[in-house]
Parts: sequence; structure tokens; C-alpha cells
Amino acid sequence: MLREAGKTAGPSWTEVHMQVQTTRFGTVEVAEERVLTFPSGLLGFASYRRFVLLQPDEEGVFYWLQSADTPELAFVVTDPCLWADEYQAVIRQEQLDMMGISGITGAQLFVIVNKYDDTLTANFQGPLVINLSNQQGMQLVLADRKWTTRHEIARLAEGQKAASA
Repeated sequence: MLREAGKTAGPSWTEVHMQVQTTRFGTVEVAEERVLTFPSGLLGFASYRRFVLLQPDEEGVFYWLQSADTPELAFVVTDPCLWADEYQAVIRQEQLDMMGISGITGAQLFVIVNKYDDTLTANFQGPLVINLSNQQGMQLVLADRKWTTRHEIARLAEGQKAASA
């Protein structure tokens, strides 16, 4: 069952819902207060600012960051700490202020995942930071060159390569 990330099945009576059209999952109903807003957009996608986080399955480590306005625009994302225990994103105070975050505990990090040949990679140099209290997001560009835009997180098995092609 596809649903919003972090939500249990069944709507709350106090939530206002909206329908998001997607090319992958059809029409998905989401609570309006769960729409993520990236005021500056994402790198290379500055004009796309409203997204929803969709969870394809309960135990999965990958999510879809789906545009709320453009059905064909969606990114696979994951928590970078699941793939690199030592991962840290240094966030400047002015960035925290812009997002209304008082401390890093009020934020969630994600990285965009891509497939290159038989490898899944993640953009560890450009993490997405989401303020959990106001649903504001920002894509950072880390100065630390320890991380790359194509950090290998997994190799695909033969069957997976054919299925994802």
C-alpha cells in the first residue's frame, strides 16, 4: 500500500486532504499539512517547490519525493545515515534560521538516489533538510569534499538490473 511517509493508515477527521497526481502511482491522497515546501526549489529544479514524501512500503528504506504539482517529477530519496554511519551535514546558522529550525533535532535529512549502470548512488554532497515542524525544506551544498554527488550505496544484482531498466 502506498501512503504518505510517517502516516498510519486511515485519515484523521481534522486533516484537510488534497489529491496529488503521479505518473508512477496514479492519484494519491495526502494531508495538506504534509506538503513539503522548498522555497528555493531543488538544484536544477528551482521552479518546483511543493513536494510530498511517499512511502512505497512499510519496511522500505527508500521514499519518493513527489512533486505536488507535476505528476512526472519525482525523486527517490533515503536517509543517508542508513548507508554511512559517520555521515554529517554541517548546516550554517543562517540556513537553520531561514528554515525556522532551532536545533538539528527538529530536522530530517534525505539524499537523492540515482542508478548508474549496476550501482545505486546517492548525492551525499547535496542533502535535503526538512524542518519537521513547518514542513519547510532546503537542499544544501556541503563544502566538505569527503562526500560526493555519487556516493555508492548499493550494487544491483542481475535480476534487479533487468527489472529496473
